[in-house]
Amino acid sequence: MAIKIHSSIHVHPGPWLKRQIVEPRGVNVKALAEHLGVSRQNLSNVLNGHTALSAEMAIRFEKAFGLRAETIMRMQGAYDLAQVRAHERDIKVSPLPTAA
Repeated sequence: MAIKIHSSIHVHPGPWLKRQIVEPRGVNVKALAEHLGVSRQNLSNVLNGHTALSAEMAIRFEKAFGLRAETIMRMQGAYDLAQVRAHERDIKVSPLPTAA
């Protein structure tokens, strides 16, 4: 039997990064975007949870803050899957029969 984890446990990495990493350092989005070499709008979208964290952005955070890119990418994957699991009953796919 699979263990079901409530989807509210899965957090988008953007707001988490914003609260736990960016804000405590007192850096604003514009300055951080320049430091990371990305657009202010793209960074803002990620930090506010409007856009998924890309692998490239995860590497940029790793280089800037010492976070493991794999860790925050796992957060993104878990969040994405939880979002889809919330409505998986709407995905109509039957098991593929095995060849005889």
